[in-house]
Amino acid sequence: MRRFLLLLFLVVVVAAGALAYALLAPAGPREETFVDISPGMSSTQIAAELKQQGIIQSEYVFLALHVVKGGTLKAGEYRFDHPAPMIEVWDRIRRGDVDTVALTIPEGSNLFDIAAKVEAVGLGSKAAFIAAARQDTGLISDLDPAAPSLEGYLFPDTYRFARHTDPQEMLAAMVKRFRLAALGIGLTTDVHRTVTLASLVEKETPIDAERPVVASVFENRLAKNIPLMTDPSVIYAALLDGRYRGTIYQSDLQASSDYNTYRRAGLPPGPICNPGLKSLEAAMHPAQTNYLYFVAAGADPAGQSRFSATLEEHAKDVEAYRRAVRHAGQPQ
Repeated sequence: MRRFLLLLFLVVVVAAGALAYALLAPAGPREETFVDISPGMSSTQIAAELKQQGIIQSEYVFLALHVVKGGTLKAGEYRFDHPAPMIEVWDRIRRGDVDTVALTIPEGSNLFDIAAKVEAVGLGSKAAFIAAARQDTGLISDLDPAAPSLEGYLFPDTYRFARHTDPQEMLAAMVKRFRLAALGIGLTTDVHRTVTLASLVEKETPIDAERPVVASVFENRLAKNIPLMTDPSVIYAALLDGRYRGTIYQSDLQASSDYNTYRRAGLPPGPICNPGLKSLEAAMHPAQTNYLYFVAAGADPAGQSRFSATLEEHAKDVEAYRRAVRHAGQPQ
């Protein structure tokens, strides 16, 4: 009996030691390894997948740990790049600490810019993202019922997405962020017009203090039925037609697109980019001015816009701008 008890004791000690080692001793890959846990996978399947990928030493110990600790194991893609104790692996999956990719959308990015970034960071193809943005307009049907795409409503921010996130999920997150921003500044009515105007303001100046003034120029021209004649809308028309060549040509200014504000009076039919908060606020609250013209800050070496109320003043501003360009040694 004593020998049996001693043997039993030794077995228990060895088993406890093996269990402790499996739980606490670091194990797993030293090189980057991704494990994809699909929705609906059982804990047994998850444990088997982790064991097969070399993340844990024993699937049975992992299952025992899960039974003791409880909780829910979350689906997603997990990144492992160093040996770790099994309890750490289990805790990461319980918390849903999935691997994500950062996607930063600067203010003024248009749909094509965002799609290119999506593809560049490995979140999907540019074409698939653009197609989804044109199909999922139901996301903003209450804000802009006739919108041909989600352009204007993909709020500039830094997002983090799992690598297998589909375009629809990414778009929904961006639109949700827009809604929160719009609510925060009281943008609840006339959303289509406000976002469209804000997108023009966003493209014309990077200077926050100038945005309400730029908005006032557009509003003054609209009130007098003067074409806005804004280059960014011409560029957007060329992008939509797939003919933009990096600069504006005379043929672009003569194009029949509704986005060509040189030929068509009024606002373009929709936003030409995704404006930030300051431009949205400027479109909601333009400055009170009599300006009808301006030379945009982005084109001026002095780094600021030149505003004028008459064509004569504007001609002087254009000449001053050209002198500044020549002095800076830039092509006009």
